[in-house]
Amino acid sequence: MRPILPAILAMAATVLASNILVQFRLGDWLTWGALTYPVAFLVTDITNRIHGLAAARRVVVAGFVIGVICSLVAATGGGTTLRITVASGAAFLLAQLLDVWLFDRLRHRDWWQAPFLSSVVGAVLDTVLFFTIAFAVFLPADANTGWSNEAVPLLGAGPLAPLWVSLGIADWMCKMTLAVLALVPFRVLVRKILSAPVRGY
Repeated sequence: MRPILPAILAMAATVLASNILVQFRLGDWLTWGALTYPVAFLVTDITNRIHGLAAARRVVVAGFVIGVICSLVAATGGGTTLRITVASGAAFLLAQLLDVWLFDRLRHRDWWQAPFLSSVVGAVLDTVLFFTIAFAVFLPADANTGWSNEAVPLLGAGPLAPLWVSLGIADWMCKMTLAVLALVPFRVLVRKILSAPVRGY
């Protein structure tokens, strides 16, 4: 447990920051949490590269537990709803575990492919799960999320669609941008931590 303690602390900080910052809007389509949450993929990818699949899974489970606790505390204080808590927990756990598994499958390819492709696939699953569970109208109604089904022009310029669809697309686009940018700290940190090039570098 000790070798991955920094990763667990980094995941805890990321999840806690994202749970707080998701409450604050950044323009019309994003929250500040959209900028911090993708760091979770970076944490698991670095852990996976250095310590392996099992260690990365332990970091994900620790992040999941912390995330659920934070969300339940926020729900009891009126900061979120049970539906959003379930959406957040399910999306985090399944997307991160998929990221970890796919990274492990791709670890012997060119250095950038495992972190980038696993983050892209994980981010797609995370976005789809979270926004459909949290806001989709075909699930039981939640008075606190009803606003998300208001019909608005898609991303402010396209055809009419529920507001949550624009929020989901903007969130996914942010995750894709950060997946590309995260390749720089991934490569730098892995090289620094290992103090020597790993296979494929």
